[in-house]
Amino acid sequence: MPAVRVIPCLDVDAGRVVKGVNFQGLRDAGDPVELARRYGAEGADELTFLDVTASSADRSPTLDIVARCAEQVFIPLTVGGGVRSVADVDRLLRAGADKVGINTAALARPALLTEVSRRFGDQVIVLSADVRRVPAGAAPTASGFEVTTHGGRTGTGRDALEWIARAAELGAGEILLNSMDADGTKAGFDLELIRAARARVDIPLIASGGAGRIEHFAPAVHAGADAVLAASVFHYGDMTIAAVKDALRAEGIEVR
Repeated sequence: MPAVRVIPCLDVDAGRVVKGVNFQGLRDAGDPVELARRYGAEGADELTFLDVTASSADRSPTLDIVARCAEQVFIPLTVGGGVRSVADVDRLLRAGADKVGINTAALARPALLTEVSRRFGDQVIVLSADVRRVPAGAAPTASGFEVTTHGGRTGTGRDALEWIARAAELGAGEILLNSMDADGTKAGFDLELIRAARARVDIPLIASGGAGRIEHFAPAVHAGADAVLAASVFHYGDMTIAAVKDALRAEGIEVR
């Protein structure tokens, strides 16, 4: 298994980093450019920038902020939110992104993943899957998990595990697995979801949602994650990237 990556995530709305619980109740967490600079200096392996309202507002990510963040870091930068076309991917790569996260548009038109892969290579595509357990009263899915769109605001009724498996076949090079049930709760990663996803795909899997304590990270890796992503615990100083890496090493996990 390759060395595990530790990835801070910048959820950006109206030019500011925000964080909430279960994708709701967003509160300010700082300036994205300043945080990007800080995380680059603190030893992050990659940085993820998600424009959390771009899809619901029907707009593209803010290119100037992406460019300014890219200028501050010398590690891979993934940018997502509002990506709807090959042209959008091209613009983001030209602005400084190394990889591009795609969610809502791929669900609406899965062929987009193949088009981007053919143009830029599958290493550019990160399928961002916002996944939740099917709510009571909703039509069940085979796995009990459904994928959502528009920043977790809209349920699709589509089986999440079937979707990520198909996305991998279509050209996604990596899966950003966002647990909406765990998001912002600080109660730990959704290990059941990670294990279920790992059983369906063999491309790299990034676990996201639920990190709250230093001991939460190693179980996510043991469940099948190739990388662990967190936001508020880093933004608000609950723990450092170095401390997470030390904890992973203590569990016998190789880190970068």
